[in-house]
Amino acid sequence: MIEDTETIDEFLARHSADVEEAVRAAARAEILPRFRRLAAHEVDQKNGPHDLVTDADRKAELYLTEALCALLPGSVVVGEEAVHANPATYEAIRGDAPVWIVDPVDGTRQFVRGEDGFCTLVALARHGVVLASWTYAPVRGQLATAVRGRGAFLDGERLYAGPPTPGRDLAVATSHPDYTTEEQKRALLGLRTEGVAPRACGSAGLEYLAVARGQLDAVAFSWEAAWDHAAGLLLVEESGGAHLTLTGEPFRVTGGNSLPFTAARDAATARRVLRLLSGAA
Repeated sequence: MIEDTETIDEFLARHSADVEEAVRAAARAEILPRFRRLAAHEVDQKNGPHDLVTDADRKAELYLTEALCALLPGSVVVGEEAVHANPATYEAIRGDAPVWIVDPVDGTRQFVRGEDGFCTLVALARHGVVLASWTYAPVRGQLATAVRGRGAFLDGERLYAGPPTPGRDLAVATSHPDYTTEEQKRALLGLRTEGVAPRACGSAGLEYLAVARGQLDAVAFSWEAAWDHAAGLLLVEESGGAHLTLTGEPFRVTGGNSLPFTAARDAATARRVLRLLSGAA
């Protein structure tokens, strides 16, 4: 069992490359062989027609669960598909053990449609603090990584989000309307104003990567499932960005956040989006 953050730091120094290889191997073994080859019986609905799961999701999560727990004895996995099967497993994210937060296929709808806009998300957290993350878009051949306090990287190149370009509309990816309550829809309507160009998001993980790269100014999301956000939020933080919930506090992967929330290229942009979401602007 890992006893303190320092030993987790040592683990990351020794085994980050092994985690990266586990993520790549899961994609090679379970995701890419099914890309554009899914049979009808390999696709199911979870909570409705917009919430899909495939054999690639299930099998890649099982692969990662075995591989990651073997790399870090005493750790546990909170994965999207395991939590769907047994919601009580989500409680591990609030426990004492190091936890791997896993979304095997983020952007399942894109994956099912045969589009390349999906990724595998893995984050390592303890006591609610995300310590490291891996965002892998296998068809695009992109791997983004971040370690708390050590920066964010895409394929080995340091990421700096930087401030938005002055004079241009603020580009913001928002929750898809299918996943918002009426109250959240009203909050998101605050972004439909002069100087802001909102659009529905695709894969959350890839939207966060776009913010970290300075290709997207901000996101505004209305749900808090940790597997969708943990990896990307650390990427944004380590590239110089910021994230805020409606109460003005940073997003917590352990839950209980005031929604919607935003993550942006810099703190000033995060505050601007937050004011629009709260109706204060």
